[in-house]
Amino acid sequence: PIVKKILDYRQIAKIQSTYVIGLQDWILDDGKIHTRYVQDLTQTGRLSSVDPNLQNIPVRLEQGRLIRKAFVPEWEDSVLLSSDYSQIELRILASMSGDEKLIESYRQSMDIHAATAANVFHVPLNEVTKQQRRNAKAVNFGVVYGISAFGLSEDLTISRKEAQEYINNYFASFPKVKSFLDENVKLARKQGFVKTMFGRIRPIPEIRSSNFMQRSFGDRVAMNSPIQGTAADIMKIAMIAVDEALKKSGLDARIVLQVHDELLVEVKEDDAQAVQSIVEECMKNAAKLEVTLEVSAHIGKTWLEAK
Repeated sequence: PIVKKILDYRQIAKIQSTYVIGLQDWILDDGKIHTRYVQDLTQTGRLSSVDPNLQNIPVRLEQGRLIRKAFVPEWEDSVLLSSDYSQIELRILASMSGDEKLIESYRQSMDIHAATAANVFHVPLNEVTKQQRRNAKAVNFGVVYGISAFGLSEDLTISRKEAQEYINNYFASFPKVKSFLDENVKLARKQGFVKTMFGRIRPIPEIRSSNFMQRSFGDRVAMNSPIQGTAADIMKIAMIAVDEALKKSGLDARIVLQVHDELLVEVKEDDAQAVQSIVEECMKNAAKLEVTLEVSAHIGKTWLEAK
């Protein structure tokens, strides 16, 4: 029984030291925290928030989520608009792999995790259980990162054999996904790098290593980098488009934060709906994929309310 209490304590202590106390050290004379974005810190191409890092504020734990309540608009009569991409990496995977079944699932606006569960567990869509959907979700996101049967078995607390069956069934259901990932690994071994959809290169020297662990890491990077790297490219294109569109509109609105697949915009409350339409339009049209880019937007008086 003590283990749960120790784990709970660790989580709360981390939130207390890193955010409740830690963030106060970064408040400047103007009453604000000014994060700094680094362009070349991650090899995926994503922007990195440093000094302080505002991209890793907890989102799953309720106590951690409450930290977002402290982030409020500067202007009077203003709100925060949070706009983020929905399942962008899975949509990119569908598009880049060209898998017809995965593309069709998105085009028909299906619940992608339920649709995957129906395929993996060979049950009708309307009979998919919550547990099957949860397991399929882990497979969906795991495949993007080149997850192994061991990794999936640990995530889902199932046997390695069962996890391997899930993965095998997934690839049998979506064969072009398997071909796409294998081709990425093959290309990386041949040329030493992979590319995003926009042609940005990610070198992978590890894939030619004599060390098995390093080589396995290289394989996973080769599978994931074209997908995650393309997501990073799309977000940067979207940010530029949103910034230009907001300036052109003449409305009181500005981007104040970028967190992975999310943009946070400060806007006058009267202009919030108009700005939401502009932001959604720019983000959805940042790239042309085989499936549409979907955006989820929320408005609130604090970052917590807007999430």
